[in-house]
Amino acid sequence: MARNGRPPLFAPGDPVAVLGLGVSGTAAARLIHSLGAEVYASDAFEGPRQQEAAEALSAEGIEAEVGRHDIDRILDARLVVTSPGIAPSAEIRRTVAQAGVPTVAEIEVAYRHLTSRVIGITGTNGKTTTTALCGHLLQQAGIDAMTAGNIGRPLSDVSMMKRQPDWVVVELSSFQLADLRAFRPTIGVLLNLAADHLDWYSSLERYYEDKARLFANADGDSRWVLNGDDAGVLSMARPAAGRRYLASSEAHEEPGAWLDEAGNLVQRLEAGAAPETWIAAADLPLVGAHNVMNALLAGLAAALAGCDAASIGAALTSFRGLSHRLQRVGEFDGVEWINDSKGTNVSATKVALNAFQRPLVALLGGRHKGESYRSLIPALRENARAVIAYGEAAPQIVRELGDAAPIDVAGSVRQLVRLARAAAEPGDVVLFSPACSSYDMFPDYRVRGQAFERCVLESYGALEAEGGEG
Repeated sequence: MARNGRPPLFAPGDPVAVLGLGVSGTAAARLIHSLGAEVYASDAFEGPRQQEAAEALSAEGIEAEVGRHDIDRILDARLVVTSPGIAPSAEIRRTVAQAGVPTVAEIEVAYRHLTSRVIGITGTNGKTTTTALCGHLLQQAGIDAMTAGNIGRPLSDVSMMKRQPDWVVVELSSFQLADLRAFRPTIGVLLNLAADHLDWYSSLERYYEDKARLFANADGDSRWVLNGDDAGVLSMARPAAGRRYLASSEAHEEPGAWLDEAGNLVQRLEAGAAPETWIAAADLPLVGAHNVMNALLAGLAAALAGCDAASIGAALTSFRGLSHRLQRVGEFDGVEWINDSKGTNVSATKVALNAFQRPLVALLGGRHKGESYRSLIPALRENARAVIAYGEAAPQIVRELGDAAPIDVAGSVRQLVRLARAAAEPGDVVLFSPACSSYDMFPDYRVRGQAFERCVLESYGALEAEGGEG
């Protein structure tokens, strides 16, 4: 039995297979090995990162290989642990499912050995910002807390700590939620719901089914922080046991937080109590109305974890946001350049477009994810001076958005910046919010955003030109 009283998934000496040698898979292999299981870890890809991970695990006495999966060993395992980077439709996952081998996510293994209380955050857009903000609010209030999960630090790393924090704020992707079994957050947060990952899921319904697993183990002690302005969120959470707290752009009678008529973010945790003010929305450092909602949701979760209203307000003013999320690169010749490389789906880009009231040049493209771009047309017609497309998705973007604004096509990020600079006028915003994944040209959105920033700075002579570009 784990020290938190949760039943273990395996016993010492049991064979356990870990699929995927990304950050979470590597951490899972280490945790499982430390618990005495016989670990076999593998990755079908043989890139430098996978090779480095395999070598590091091998040096620690954990069997790991890249470039293949040993199917016999995997099917002989007591348990298979999957990394979130392995698609639900992947052949190896189908093979394991057909053989009836129990499969769980890295998050589930870590949770079975976690003593920290958990704030679990999911939704289609804003997860990382809200997770980081919630962690910041807790830490600034003097609460022992850290962030983990899809935000970068695997939860398994926290479970291996000799002294775990009192609270851990966990960002949960749909892929991580899919293979959870006993996971039950102390506080669960559902931000919003929109189409995403349709290149991985057979339907939008399947994607939503995985999101709904956040509520799978709800009980009377569960507390749920919900976007009260999103009908899909309220519908998904309705059957779940426990207490709910609503965040909204308007005042409401239920416990929660909202934006009042004076433009202040306020909270009320008990029905009938007087509202407590956090901060004026105008003083929030983050850009856009969507970040007001993210602040309301993060603040509510922090309040339920023990932060008082004064500390929440003070910490909201000191949070500066995250890289690649509506991040200001700089203003040159009167044009403001914004890096929103984390805008990897259409709904995220729609939010970014609506965050600005000035004319803008929209930069879109990358690898198509199965969504139509047509829902961007109203926002583009409202503000876009031009659209510039690039990457694998460029032809489809041109077909679907060619009537929304003047449109051009770039063959590289450097050319994308040159064309944007030529199209923009003083007072404009150039918004790099691709609405696509990065995988046609870059390993992830971070590298893509860094390439964009570098090309912008080079273009204006603010950075000495360097060779090479994805």
